[in-house]
Amino acid sequence: MRLLLYLRLTYLTAGTLLSFFWMVVILGHRRQRNFERIFFFLCLALVCFFGCSLLALNAQLYYGEIPGGLRVFAWSFLCLGLVTIPSLALGLHVEYAGLRGMLQSEKKKHFWTALSYLSLAFLLSPLIGALRLHSRVDFEKPSHALGLGFQLWLAASLLAAAFWQWRFAQAAPDKDQKRFHTAIEAVLLGICGLFVTMVALQRFSPGSSSGVISALVMILALVPFGVLIGNVQRFNFLQIGRQRNLIYAVFLTFLALLYLSLVRRASLWLDAYLPPEATAALLLFLPVVFLEPLQRTMRRLLQQTAQKELDHAHKLIGPINESARLGDISKLTAFTEKWIRDELQLAEVEIHIDNNDSVPKHPRHNLQDIFDIRRGGQLLGTLSVKPHGAMISGETYAALEMVCEQLPAAFDLCQSIGQKLELERELAERERLALVGQMAASISHNLKNPLGSIKTILQVQLESPELPATMRRETQMVLEEIGRLSAKLNQLLQFSRPGVRGGSTAGCCDAGRVADDVVSVFRHEADAKGVHVELRGPEGACVVAASAEAMNDILSNVLLNAIEAAERGGHVRLDFHGMDGQCILNVEDDGPGVPLRLQPKLLQPFFTTKARGTGLGLSIVQRRLEEVGGHISVQSPIAHDRGTSFQLAIPLATSAQRREKSQ
Repeated sequence: MRLLLYLRLTYLTAGTLLSFFWMVVILGHRRQRNFERIFFFLCLALVCFFGCSLLALNAQLYYGEIPGGLRVFAWSFLCLGLVTIPSLALGLHVEYAGLRGMLQSEKKKHFWTALSYLSLAFLLSPLIGALRLHSRVDFEKPSHALGLGFQLWLAASLLAAAFWQWRFAQAAPDKDQKRFHTAIEAVLLGICGLFVTMVALQRFSPGSSSGVISALVMILALVPFGVLIGNVQRFNFLQIGRQRNLIYAVFLTFLALLYLSLVRRASLWLDAYLPPEATAALLLFLPVVFLEPLQRTMRRLLQQTAQKELDHAHKLIGPINESARLGDISKLTAFTEKWIRDELQLAEVEIHIDNNDSVPKHPRHNLQDIFDIRRGGQLLGTLSVKPHGAMISGETYAALEMVCEQLPAAFDLCQSIGQKLELERELAERERLALVGQMAASISHNLKNPLGSIKTILQVQLESPELPATMRRETQMVLEEIGRLSAKLNQLLQFSRPGVRGGSTAGCCDAGRVADDVVSVFRHEADAKGVHVELRGPEGACVVAASAEAMNDILSNVLLNAIEAAERGGHVRLDFHGMDGQCILNVEDDGPGVPLRLQPKLLQPFFTTKARGTGLGLSIVQRRLEEVGGHISVQSPIAHDRGTSFQLAIPLATSAQRREKSQ
């Protein structure tokens, strides 16, 4: 009996400390997730059960009989904890199944959740009945006082939890996790079998050795909680695998508490031979003997940890450098964020580079820790992270600092390769356009002469009075189509013509006069479509550093594009003014506008949204503007989700260019 008493003291103390250990870990981790919340309350229920049983046993040993007030307190919280343990244990498995994606439909999850917690309502009456028996209860048989209904529900919840562990084992990604869940399943089945045996013996054979079976049930119930401590790093339980310092700190604190408890117990045991103060002093100074071996062990462990984190940081930066060789800064940023988050088991990671517009300009406020990314003394950006729990572990902090030291080299490599790839793409594009230009020039040259001959013959036929009216109308239509085809061939010739600074583009002209000529030429076509063209400009001359031919090409293509974009009855406005050494020309139409996704392609050769367009007009404008040192920008829509505005900036002519023109 004395051995059984010490066994009870041992497992009740272990159960209280283990449950309290996990409560402290969860509070220190502080992750906002239902699984952790349910696990915390399950541990709290176990603390109530084991702690109050231990309190009653110690009071009985110390006083010989449990005082009345202490009996009521211990029995009340013991029953409250015991009643909630089955529901919380089953609810914990259901929540874990939801995290593993094993409950595909919400109906299944709601069913299992309701099954877990609604039973508490049916246990309310047995709980009240058990609380009334506080004066004559047996703390060794608490389930007996709650009745057969609770005992059946406890056995059923253990079987249901074992079923879920079997499901978890079937869905385990590797053999280690499968063995872990299989072992927990076997423990739960063993607890259920022993519990049913204990209940049967208590009911049908009260004098039997049910106390031994009860002790075995309690010891088996502690196995999963003890095994989880060793599997925190192995299976990343609660996703605190990178926060080993939290586990170590709590574990060492509990070892210290256990040692102090041992000191007190030994002082009482040796009271007949030594004063309690002397015994306590000897035992408290005893760990000094182990200080030097402990120091050597800790130094070796710290060196191993530092080397491990150094190797881990090098492994982190390797794939980042591989991603940098793609030359895409946005892809590198996204990959680095995901890679660091997954490898260091963090909740969120965000990289902000000051000269990178593809990432957010400011880190989000919910990211807790910010690391500087520096090259020498220059701040390049920041790495902002948020752990799953309350804090970042020391080893993770060191790894992040080492990664931040390596990131500038990775981004420099990415930018260099990106620039190289951009130059190669630009060179390939220029070669392609040169080939297209040569082909276009050849086609245009070979077709212009035959078209000219056909046009001449048709014009002669139109002058003949003997030509029938029907044939005259069809011949006129053919002539118009030939004129349209000639205009397209002229565009091809313009595009294929090489841009040479100082050639046809050299010189200067009055932009207002050229604009007036261009508007006069296209006035007839605009009137035929019902489009009103408006020209606005300054009173004086606006002399630009471009030839009249170049300005004519630029304005003709932009204005024609605007007239074709405007709908019948629409408006096109061309205005210009001098500003900061440039002549700014705006060509606006009130057409349907250009979708945002198509705007980057507007200036590409042969891109068009028109059924009869060549897609060369705006490409020619961009080329001629580059020849004279100008540029073009597009804005769409401009008002009421409609309209397009082309802004052309052309350098104003210098005094020397104006004198040369006047001579």
